[in-house]
Amino acid sequence: MGYQFKFTVMGADIDEKQIRREKAEDLVMALAEAKADAIIAKLKENGFEEATSEPTLLIMADQVVLHGGEIREKPSDADEARQFIKGCYSKGHASTVGSAMVTNLKTAVRKGDWDKAEVTYNKILQYQLFLPMEEGDVLYVAGGLMVEHPLTSPFVEVMVGTIDSVMGLSKALTERLIQEAIQEL
Repeated sequence: MGYQFKFTVMGADIDEKQIRREKAEDLVMALAEAKADAIIAKLKENGFEEATSEPTLLIMADQVVLHGGEIREKPSDADEARQFIKGCYSKGHASTVGSAMVTNLKTAVRKGDWDKAEVTYNKILQYQLFLPMEEGDVLYVAGGLMVEHPLTSPFVEVMVGTIDSVMGLSKALTERLIQEAIQEL
């Protein structure tokens, strides 16, 4: 996104399956918030104190895929990934709902929102769909949806929204939330 700041990547290590919501928008926000809380707790365990810290932003995100009114998270295994692929992406439509949450660790101000994008595929031959799954990558993404994969991207018929939003983190949304959070410095 063009920022020239030092950053660190940390895992939140939460059990996402323990957090449930009826609506996809509520679920991705609850997951991002839980991840932020877990990271802040880790930081505090390691001596981080908000009042004496340098201005620091914590950016969290989460994403799910909606298909036929059903929320799909990361597939739990290859069989579930196959079911997602067979039931959705060959001549199908899916929506991605992603959240971004920015916490200003100096002021404890937290800004979050969600973004939605849509993807419709042309008919994809089954062997083309399963090749990315065999690579294992689809097990790490919501709904097993990898619109950017070179074996599936040629079959995207329509995309409403941006590729970064479909891939899990809307740059425009994240930028807006960063600006809102730093105004509180």
